[in-house]
Amino acid sequence: MVNSFGEKSKIIKLHPAQILVIGFGSLILIGTLLLMLPIATNEEGKGLHFIDALFEATSAVCVTGLAVVDTGTTFTLFGQIVLLFLIQIGGWGFMTTGILMFIILGKKIGLKERLLLQDSLNLFSLSGVVNLVIKIISITLIVEIIGAIILAIRWSFEMPWEKAIYYGVFHSISAFNNAGFGLESDSLSKWVGDPTVNIVITFLFIAGGIGFTVIMELWQKRTIRKLSLHSKVVLLMTLILNVIGTLVILISEYHNSATIGHFGLADKLWASYFQGVVPRTAGFNTIDIGLMTVSSQVFIMALMFIGASSGSTGGGIKVTTFAIILFALWSVLTNRDDVNIFKRRISWRLVNKSLSIGVTAMIFIFTIFFLLTYTEHLNTRKLLFETISAFGTVGLSTGITGDLSPLGRILITIMMFIGRLGPLTMAFAIMLKRKESKVRYAEEKILIG
Repeated sequence: MVNSFGEKSKIIKLHPAQILVIGFGSLILIGTLLLMLPIATNEEGKGLHFIDALFEATSAVCVTGLAVVDTGTTFTLFGQIVLLFLIQIGGWGFMTTGILMFIILGKKIGLKERLLLQDSLNLFSLSGVVNLVIKIISITLIVEIIGAIILAIRWSFEMPWEKAIYYGVFHSISAFNNAGFGLESDSLSKWVGDPTVNIVITFLFIAGGIGFTVIMELWQKRTIRKLSLHSKVVLLMTLILNVIGTLVILISEYHNSATIGHFGLADKLWASYFQGVVPRTAGFNTIDIGLMTVSSQVFIMALMFIGASSGSTGGGIKVTTFAIILFALWSVLTNRDDVNIFKRRISWRLVNKSLSIGVTAMIFIFTIFFLLTYTEHLNTRKLLFETISAFGTVGLSTGITGDLSPLGRILITIMMFIGRLGPLTMAFAIMLKRKESKVRYAEEKILIG
């Protein structure tokens, strides 16, 4: 096509990362506008202010769970349902939802859409991506329905059936998508020692946190030996981090009367287990995070930074990234040429990408945290905790979220957005298009270490 000046018109070509940013951003904007409607809140004739609505919508879409208002008392049924839809779409991912719409409308799914979905879900290849979307939707609905039924039955013993069913549906969707939104002001503290609530909620967010590809492999292959290296690493690291997390919380909080010190042994174990496994994925809590010991809070920050699995509903740098960095470090310390995991060699290109994700994440976290120290007059440790929680899309808080200034809320909103998309995806989205260099310079050494 030639314009009036005889020149070819330029078509703006966006990087897949930029399309994902625009897609998630558009979804957040729609959610923000809906939560600003008067019918979304219980305050008659008023919706949320723009910054608060933006914060809540971003937290829902990015499946984080941080909130500047109380979900159960502030929002009407309409507002809570809006949050649920944002959580569900955010958990599936923008492109997964988009492909689903294509399937429902009977439209052809082209190469561009398949490439975007591959980038969104961190897949190795394009083969079977549409079939994968159908399986993701099916797995999500089946697991959420089962979780909702069990929770509804449990809660029917202490609340009316209709309320128990709604509580079951809301918390099941929130848990599987690792969102951490709850309808009680103290999250799940009422059921700190309840086996049913503890087991169901943790099963839901752990299942959502290991990723859809791992769930499908477990279902299809039924044995650990036949699993891919990715699934083996995810399951092993998840098990190790969950066990260590539980033990650290139990030891650190055992005599803390403000949290679990006054509990019996059974309740101490349930509380330690729940808070030990929740930091890498969801933002529920059964004890007050702000009253935990400093050592517990520091350890939780480390777990939130590591996060869940690639292709899951969780955030963080991902357990596979963390595992590769650890094995690469071991290879360097033992003077080995290759990075090996389970008798398989990992390419140094993948190692470099993992290191880039870790470093980029630390840069983003430091930048937001540094700015928060200027805008907020709050405890520094709590600000760092809030920042890492937002990056890991975890949603745990020491109780300062509602005390953040408007500028502070915007900074945490940005951090949640970066955390959901991933540090490298965000970096690619804001970087200029890479130009191929035809020049290769002479090599020279620099002293390090």
